[in-house]
Amino acid sequence: MTAASDFVAKKSISYVQQRFENGHVILFLKLRSRKMMSDTSNKATIYFAENDFFVGITPSGHAQTIETDSQRHSAATPMELLLLALGGCTGVDVISILRKKRQQISDYRIEVSGERREEHPRAYTRLFVKHIVRGRGVSKDAVERAIELSDQKYCSVAATLRGTAEIVTSYEIIEDTTSGPTA
Repeated sequence: MTAASDFVAKKSISYVQQRFENGHVILFLKLRSRKMMSDTSNKATIYFAENDFFVGITPSGHAQTIETDSQRHSAATPMELLLLALGGCTGVDVISILRKKRQQISDYRIEVSGERREEHPRAYTRLFVKHIVRGRGVSKDAVERAIELSDQKYCSVAATLRGTAEIVTSYEIIEDTTSGPTA
């Protein structure tokens, strides 16, 4: 262990154990007991865990392994997490609005991709968000309005990114002909 990681371990992680399985790193953290942050706290803590890995602890106490070697593909990179954050944020809004509009949704997914600058910092310049909604008799107007409300009013991640990247949104509605559960 390096002096920096030893310092981190002594401060809040009693140990970090690493092992590799099938080319992926498995990290085991034993966190010292700590007071959970309140829901109003926005403080995440990221720990260096050796071998180009970090472990992020969210304000709500959830751990996320972060990869810094994008060639290894053992965990999500920070830029991949950004794509997930945008998709998750807008997805929560859209499905909630569609449920309130009593749309019969049987499946919903969001595909997020992006274009990045060639030079450093390799920031996203354009993000593509595609909403794919499956259901019975799903209203085109309801989907368009739900996406618009998320994009323009509710999604904090989109609002944060909009200043530096163009967000291009699209959707597809697939009629569900099976008789399965609805959301």
